[in-house]
Amino acid sequence: MTRERAGKRSYTRTDRKRGRYIKARPAGEKRDDIAFDATLRAAAPYQRSRMETRKNNLALQLRTGDLQRKVRVRRTGNLILFAVDASWSMAASERMEATKGAIFSLLVDAYQRRDQVGLVVFQRDKARLVLPPTSSVDLAQKALANLPVGGKTPLSSGLFLSWQVIEGAKRRDPEIRPLLILLTDGAGNVSMTGMPAQEEANRIADLFHQDAAMRAIVINMEHAAFDRGLAQKLADALGGVCYNLPELRADTLLSTVRREIDT
Repeated sequence: MTRERAGKRSYTRTDRKRGRYIKARPAGEKRDDIAFDATLRAAAPYQRSRMETRKNNLALQLRTGDLQRKVRVRRTGNLILFAVDASWSMAASERMEATKGAIFSLLVDAYQRRDQVGLVVFQRDKARLVLPPTSSVDLAQKALANLPVGGKTPLSSGLFLSWQVIEGAKRRDPEIRPLLILLTDGAGNVSMTGMPAQEEANRIADLFHQDAAMRAIVINMEHAAFDRGLAQKLADALGGVCYNLPELRADTLLSTVRREIDT
């Protein structure tokens, strides 16, 4: 089996018979990609004793326990999913413009690197997948032409939809490296279940924390003078990091995202 999207930016370990052979480990029950060099090295110290106990004249005596399996790595693509608070709780218009600028910049080389970029927007009473994961600049231009802003902050809905989008992408390509970029002040005021909004958001954030393959960063949009630490708490619940950008622009957001991708 081969992957349709062999990415060029990041490395991941793979169980398929494609990719660069970097080391070997005991094969155990998996004997479909044997590393002959490592197997010979594992068996070499025992050849004299095995020759003495066996009556055949084989030049090399192997045992099942000698078998070593190849460990391979290959380049894989990234899924960069932006989730943006488009409520009136912050300067929504400026935030959306910075996000769109970063998305378009990432899409310029996304096709060559086999990366995908998507956008979830949450405002009023629910979240919407505005831009499904894509590497197409044309699709992004059409989808991002007019983005609504205003209303309350359904933070938990935004988180849950983001988690669903990433889970779907992982089912289609198990080797993809997902990264959530969440732009928010961390304050939600709309619940999906009737649970207190902040508690609900933190519980959904834990879904990301439980999955080691999911990475997340929070861009804190709260003004420093009024910061209650909610964005940092949310980043902790996600198992990610929180950045405070003094001035949110497309280039500062883009450099933050690229630095995290390359980490």
